[in-house]
Amino acid sequence: MSDIIRIGNCSGYYGDRLAAARELIDGGPIDVLTGDYLAELTMSILHNQRTTRGDHLGYVGTFLKQVRDVAADCVARGIKIVSNAGGLNPKGMADEVEKILAELGVEAKVAYIDGDDLLGDLDALQAKGQAFTNLDTGTALAESGEQALTANVYFGAWGIKEALDQGADIVICPRVTDAAVVIGPAAWKFSWRRNDYDALAGALAAGHIIECGTQCCGGNYSFFEEVPSFRNMGYPIAEIEADGSFTITKNPGTGGLVSVGTVTAQLLYEISTPAYVNPDVIAHFETMSVEQDGEDRVRVSGVRGSSPPPTHKVCFNTLGPHKQTAEVLLTGLDIERKAEIHVDQMLHNLGGREQFDDVDVQLIRTDHEDPDCNEAAHAILRMTVTTQDPAKVGRLFDAKVIELALAAVPGNAGAGGGGFKGGRATIHWPALIDSEWVTERVHCGGKTTDVLPTQRLGLEEIYYQQPPADIGPAPAGEATKLPFGRLFGTRSGDKGGNANCGVWARSDAAYSFLHDYLTVEEFKRLLPDMAPYAVERYELPNLRALNFHVRGVLGTGAASNHRIDKQAKSLGEYLRAKHIDVPQSLAQAVS
Repeated sequence: MSDIIRIGNCSGYYGDRLAAARELIDGGPIDVLTGDYLAELTMSILHNQRTTRGDHLGYVGTFLKQVRDVAADCVARGIKIVSNAGGLNPKGMADEVEKILAELGVEAKVAYIDGDDLLGDLDALQAKGQAFTNLDTGTALAESGEQALTANVYFGAWGIKEALDQGADIVICPRVTDAAVVIGPAAWKFSWRRNDYDALAGALAAGHIIECGTQCCGGNYSFFEEVPSFRNMGYPIAEIEADGSFTITKNPGTGGLVSVGTVTAQLLYEISTPAYVNPDVIAHFETMSVEQDGEDRVRVSGVRGSSPPPTHKVCFNTLGPHKQTAEVLLTGLDIERKAEIHVDQMLHNLGGREQFDDVDVQLIRTDHEDPDCNEAAHAILRMTVTTQDPAKVGRLFDAKVIELALAAVPGNAGAGGGGFKGGRATIHWPALIDSEWVTERVHCGGKTTDVLPTQRLGLEEIYYQQPPADIGPAPAGEATKLPFGRLFGTRSGDKGGNANCGVWARSDAAYSFLHDYLTVEEFKRLLPDMAPYAVERYELPNLRALNFHVRGVLGTGAASNHRIDKQAKSLGEYLRAKHIDVPQSLAQAVS
């Protein structure tokens, strides 16, 4: 155990399996138990929690149940606990953890980190030149008319390391980056310096792989038939070495799979360029080597790192307009014409399209020709309106839609689906702040320690540039039609208003074909609903992978866009369902 640090992650999101913490610590030896709970969407959920239920909240309450379950055993076994469940109120969560420890009779040192909340300092920071320009739209916060509800810097790992250096047993973090809860303990274990960029980049890659829990252990995996069992899915463990190399595994006897494929899929999740930016280091994902190292063991090595950028990211949530959604089932023949009539009728009954700032209509064609059951004849008509006037939405809106039920096209029925209910939407507003204005505060053992980010230490800047890879010639010859997903795996997700779709091949020949075939233009042809958006393609030949970054497809973030899949989780499988022409030699390899 002296040569590695074994870090297990028991949570990939707010709502993940509560029993995972207990299963991880009992299933095999680990040194650190981590939990990642904070997606961009989660910050808006925590804000709503605090607003409706009291300022003493704003943290992920389910984590407290896990602490109560495992704290005594973790302390007895020397297992550190590091979590970002503090959310918007890390001190409040730390206080609750202290109460639980007292009730259990467990002596442990609890630390919490804050300083990430900029809400009270926005005017002063803007006066000093921090415009908080939206990274997606290019609009400065002050020019937007938007009211900021939350404003939190994404901290890195050094506050966590400081807390562990001071003897903390449990570290409660605010809005740190997802991988920080892994980088911090690794830096503490091996006493890494701020400019040990290659080692830090390795830990960043490890953190990115295990941050989503079982997703690197076979969950949401394109080639799901390879997974032996989806029961009792194992949660990931990263065995990190002193140079930043690491092995991903899981506890024996658990379900799921750890393979080159499952790890590659997670490496492609929610990224844009292969240079993966973090406030502590930039990790160059195109430099790493990924190899199977035994059953349910994948070793990753050779990750190169560069100096972090001069800025930190800030997660804003702002108060948006009122939105409301009406969903109607349409049935049978002439669906498109029925939809036109029904939309016109609804808008007329609501006072006209001009009553609203925006009207978004989606006709979701789930209907089949010559259907073999009633449900297979349905399509979903989804209309979402946006307005600054609350009087135009709410119960009146519902009533005006419902009263058309017997006066509309044949075969209409209430869909009973989701959507907006008339309240104000929460807008995700991603921005940057100059790192000179960022300071982490570590509270541990009755004292407060300021921790400066690397960007404020005056270190020499280092940037690694990977030389271009030599891609072999693509296979040619007679072609046959095949679903894209029979050859290629995908993993997709969201970052604010943008989506990514990573694609990887399982052989050099298949990657050569993919590299030549799947251009941005072909990506848009296959997925015509992505055509209106700017799409960037990035290459990761070491992973036999491409990544497509679709700008603006998710509007103003998961809490406010109008799509059914608000986080683009299904985008990759949508691509895999498309049929393409491939050389016979590739088709035969998967037949």
